[in-house]
Amino acid sequence: MIITHTDIYRFSIPMHPFTIATGTMDFAQNTFIRIHTNEGLYGVGECSAFPMIVGETQSTCFAMAQDFARLWKGKDPLDIEGRMNELHLFTAGNSTIKSAFDMALYDIASRNAGLPLYRFLGGSSKKELETDLTMGISNAAHMAEQAVDFVKRGVRMIKIKLGKDPDEDILRVKGIREAVGPDIILRIDANQGWNPAGAEKALIAMGAFNVQFCEQPMRTYNDHLVPALKKISPIPIMADESVYDHYDAERAIRTEACSYVNIKLAKSGGLREAILINKVCESNGIACMIGGMLESRLALTAAAHFATAFDNVKFYDMDTCLVGHKLDPVTGGATYNGFMVELPEGNGIGADVQEHFLAGLEKISI
Repeated sequence: MIITHTDIYRFSIPMHPFTIATGTMDFAQNTFIRIHTNEGLYGVGECSAFPMIVGETQSTCFAMAQDFARLWKGKDPLDIEGRMNELHLFTAGNSTIKSAFDMALYDIASRNAGLPLYRFLGGSSKKELETDLTMGISNAAHMAEQAVDFVKRGVRMIKIKLGKDPDEDILRVKGIREAVGPDIILRIDANQGWNPAGAEKALIAMGAFNVQFCEQPMRTYNDHLVPALKKISPIPIMADESVYDHYDAERAIRTEACSYVNIKLAKSGGLREAILINKVCESNGIACMIGGMLESRLALTAAAHFATAFDNVKFYDMDTCLVGHKLDPVTGGATYNGFMVELPEGNGIGADVQEHFLAGLEKISI
């Protein structure tokens, strides 16, 4: 089997504005690809650029995708390690667009094997995947009202975006806890927004509000300060932007800088590296969460297969297309039953994109 050509699309999805500590997004800066083979199989991949975190934009992804497609033309798509190593030798970083190409290869390989992706990855059966629901940053009163609405909709786990100001953030979490009562799970994510003093102040104060964990309290250049913060924090710390690959995971665990790790396919460069990150974490007794950027249900489905395949993935932040997407152009794929994420039947990833939606997008074939 060889790769004959790759279709590349600017996969823009309009959104209601979504604000985190590092900025506001009003559309999902996604890229969608189809890698075609000479045996009639094709694989799909999607990535979501989040420039204020990963440093890539939709335009950089679209440009790099063309180089990647040229590099792989005529090559064997089933040699996933070989193909991904070619990309890593070709360019440093660019994990976001690499993840789309990685995803498409795993789709081809699992479809060729006649297996759903989670079984191809070594999973034996489906498991329950209950996602949290994320709220963006707003004033404390509005966020408390929003939390009440979440609970009325059946949400049992709320992820709260913070990181603007520690004092305001303490009031935000206090108000939300008082509004929803003691039984709702609260998770917080500072997205690197606090300075060291602010992180210490916020985490110690929020210890009174029964918070499950805090993602990425400080900038990655303060990683050397996280072990000391972890020792005094009453809230467990989850590494996110501090862990892009399994080398980062090993370092964070060795220095005792995290209790958990958040794996995102667009951050790690795809499923292959996500598997390696999880392996390092599992061998050290560190549970993982599967998260995401602003992907559609297509990449969400790939993430759900990954989460299903590995028991050490114990937390699920799989609401990427529930936090403001104004439309859903995906066919097949994982579905939401309330806030349970359910995998589709069939082989491979099991998702694609509507042809009429693709017809309106900028496209190039290599």
